[in-house]
Amino acid sequence: MATLPDSLFGEPSAAERTTAPKSNTSHPPNSDLNKVSIEKLILALHNAHTRERALQLLSQNRSRSDDLAVLIWHSFGTMFTLLKEIMEIYPSLSKPDLTERASIRVCNALALLQCVASHPETRVPFMKAKIPLYLYPFLNTTIKEKPHEYLRLTSLGVIGALVKVDDKEVIYFLLKTEIVPYCLRCMDVGKGLSKTAVTHNLNITQVSTFILQKILMDEEGLRYCCLVADRFFAITSALETMMEKISEEPSQRLLKHIVRCYLKLSESPRACPGLAKLLPRMLNDSAFTDLLRDDPTVMSSFQQLLRNVHENRLRENEDEYGTPKTG
Repeated sequence: MATLPDSLFGEPSAAERTTAPKSNTSHPPNSDLNKVSIEKLILALHNAHTRERALQLLSQNRSRSDDLAVLIWHSFGTMFTLLKEIMEIYPSLSKPDLTERASIRVCNALALLQCVASHPETRVPFMKAKIPLYLYPFLNTTIKEKPHEYLRLTSLGVIGALVKVDDKEVIYFLLKTEIVPYCLRCMDVGKGLSKTAVTHNLNITQVSTFILQKILMDEEGLRYCCLVADRFFAITSALETMMEKISEEPSQRLLKHIVRCYLKLSESPRACPGLAKLLPRMLNDSAFTDLLRDDPTVMSSFQQLLRNVHENRLRENEDEYGTPKTG
């Protein structure tokens, strides 16, 4: 990757030492950063004294520049700086006393990575450089304090930005790097969060379920999820857990993602027989179907899901000549 130094570790090379900013005088003080351009804010990332404020302002003002992702990706050392911010918090991920300030600082860096992952010019290079792998440690945590929760949610947002555009190459990359277990882990961690964190919790479950949905919508992704019985059962178990969550805290958006996931599973000849036995009965509850009534597309998906499962049950009960089996 041309924009990164040869190594993420050790001392900078001679070329880096000669081109990198050498003193605080090349950057405005924190108090002046509100007044500077996007380009100067990116330069301010390279200075330890102005980096935190620059991260905050760039994250808050991402809509100011359509080319922010391109500037971040192609400006010398900027991606290295963002990855350095991310890696420096790794040792704190196993500690419940991670501070909110430290978490928000890294979340601002992650928000800039999401910007890069969303842009059509930088999305594929971002993926080919395997930058998403730096986010997986945040998705692997199980601590339920808010600072850890913020990191999980923002990291999921980066992955969500990648899958938003249907791209088989992106899905293949995510499957190869085992993103599905990380999504299931985030869904599982979310179920135990207290009601004081329910807003963030629902966002985490929504985004992780959305990512799973996009993977299932890809032919190779569907095959991957249904290939191994344990993997299929883990996915259906996580979806059922999300249904239980909705029964406590109704969420139309989350239910839509769940229905679409189940629909794709029902379209797999390998998975549908098992799904017929595992589909939650609560899906037939009027409290759930009422959440879908104002969205004809999702209601149609729900009805197709029920038809697929019903038709599979009929096939299971017929002999090779098409007549119903008897006792």
